Amino acid sequence: MAMHVAITGSSGFIGSALVARLQAKGHVVTRVVRGSAPGEADGPCVVWDPANGQIDAAALEGHDAVIHLAAANVAERRWTAAFKRVLRDSRVQGTALLCETLARLTSKPKVLLSASAIGYYGSQSVDEAFDESSPAGEGFLADVCAEWEQATTPAATAGVRVALMRIGFVLAANGGGLAKMLPAFRAGAGGRIGSGRQMVSWVTLDDLCDAFCHALATETLAGPVNITAPGAVSNAEFATTLGRVLRRPASVPLPAFAARLLLGELADAVLLSGAVVRPTRLQRTGYTFQHTELEPALRAVLSPSPVPQA
Repeated sequence: MAMHVAITGSSGFIGSALVARLQAKGHVVTRVVRGSAPGEADGPCVVWDPANGQIDAAALEGHDAVIHLAAANVAERRWTAAFKRVLRDSRVQGTALLCETLARLTSKPKVLLSASAIGYYGSQSVDEAFDESSPAGEGFLADVCAEWEQATTPAATAGVRVALMRIGFVLAANGGGLAKMLPAFRAGAGGRIGSGRQMVSWVTLDDLCDAFCHALATETLAGPVNITAPGAVSNAEFATTLGRVLRRPASVPLPAFAARLLLGELADAVLLSGAVVRPTRLQRTGYTFQHTELEPALRAVLSPSPVPQA
């Protein structure tokens, strides 16, 4: 059934792909944007300014669903104290403003899909696997994810079905972490990071978009939802597989000390840590992944002419 969906973060690499997927499925998309509304050719828009607590609440009335993706990129730059505040505030303040506004609407959406991340679980043992019933881990990202998710409480209390979409490492050629890795690997200068034992719980951009569509349509899906493929691998295996797909050697490791010199705290939180995160709730509600093994997933993502799917 076609839905009228409002979406924040629609200009990001995940958001733009998701907008295209929603429209291909016949849904009507309203973009929630900062600044002035774009022209009519860009479709319906809602203007908001989360940093200043402003949003056009009236324009949100009557939507069937809301998807909330807007947040600062954790890997945008080195983590100073000021940038860590930006990372937290962009998630917590924006989510709180949106959810408090949804709670006050006369015609509320039936469902809110609010982005989160598998950073919720922190850096965990390679010998364990974690699903949606697992507790939060420790560290800055885990704390921010917990606050980010807690900020959706007003919407849930008001009767909106809220799904907390904990996103893994997204595979896409045109954005995200993989795109940043490609130049070095294509030059034959890629390899494992640190020990290489840290786990990578990944998902293709196609599966991520389909998982969001599945969550929109699945009325029993609420609370945390891990968006990760079943086939998590070690960082060393990821590097070796990427090199094989690109037909390049992947034997130039980045030592942990060098990663820390380059990126500071960000290196330990993102590059040198990881966890095996299982998509238990997606699979139990009938979602079938297109890509469950890393090598065919990378070959599909890096093929010259990917075909959009409706």
